Amino acid sequence: MSRLLSPRFALFLALALAACGKPADHANGAKTLELLNVSYDPTRELYQAVNVAFAQAWKAKTGQDVKFNQSHGGSGKQARAVIDGLNADVVTLALAGDIDQIAARTGRLPADWQSKLPDHSAPYTSTIVFVVRKGNPKGVRDWPDLVQGDIKVITPNPKTGGGARWNYLAAWAWAQKANAGDELKTRAFVKSLYQHVPIMDTGARGASITFVQRGQGDVLITWENEAILTRDEVGKGEYEIVYPSLSILCEPSVAVVEQNAKAKGTLEVATAYLQFLYTPQGQELVARYHYRPRDAAVLAKYAAKFPKLELATLEQVAGDWKQANAKHFADGGTFDQIYAK
Repeated sequence: MSRLLSPRFALFLALALAACGKPADHANGAKTLELLNVSYDPTRELYQAVNVAFAQAWKAKTGQDVKFNQSHGGSGKQARAVIDGLNADVVTLALAGDIDQIAARTGRLPADWQSKLPDHSAPYTSTIVFVVRKGNPKGVRDWPDLVQGDIKVITPNPKTGGGARWNYLAAWAWAQKANAGDELKTRAFVKSLYQHVPIMDTGARGASITFVQRGQGDVLITWENEAILTRDEVGKGEYEIVYPSLSILCEPSVAVVEQNAKAKGTLEVATAYLQFLYTPQGQELVARYHYRPRDAAVLAKYAAKFPKLELATLEQVAGDWKQANAKHFADGGTFDQIYAK
């Protein structure tokens, strides 16, 4: 099968497969614990590495083996799957608002889940950047360039993907500042931007495949980690990253789905798994897989990898996620209004 695919697409296909660790040797008779991590689109590679490192550390500490299963997709779609009964031990999603929805609609984790871990349960951050083809043929430097001429922009659907919502809000943040807070002018810019979007995939990884493998579009709006992966590993030498003058601080969130984990007897290991993300070893993996670590020493070590830029916060742009979703992404909200054909 792989001989029928381009090497680049074969790599993307491999990256798209959920990582499942194999059970370790059971000669010691220890019980094997099994965890399901329901995550968003571009975290496959990160959690594949975290799973291996954590399993080794847990085995050394307790003698128990841990087997991991992962599920990936658009953050909103993943949240709905858990709400509909997908038996996740932990969720590691793009938006705190998606985890809030799980808590509110299922009661399977407490409403104050963000207080359970440091940094309001966001162990790493990211931001939104542009990927362009080698040589930047369209001369993309900042947000205004995305609405010029016949340029085609690839970004996923904010109705289904968490990264897509961050993309939308990053554009809104720039327009809001550029227009001194004028709501009508901000809205007009974002509407113009989406008029340049010919295809909307359901999540960030799908949008990357559309841009890279299918060759669609002139610029990809995406997570910084996905952009670095595209530039340095998937299409080395074929793509460049453009950092806009202003973007947004993205804070992906993690939580134990406590009722599920208690019922499965995995609460202790599930909690330790997420706590591991905050350890020096976990933060090192975060940085290696292109997310911005919270640990200041690890971030300083990788400073050259993560350029400084002006970042708006969610609160500055749209309040909290409840407010942002109600205004922009709910049925009939701003996105539906500006994208109506």
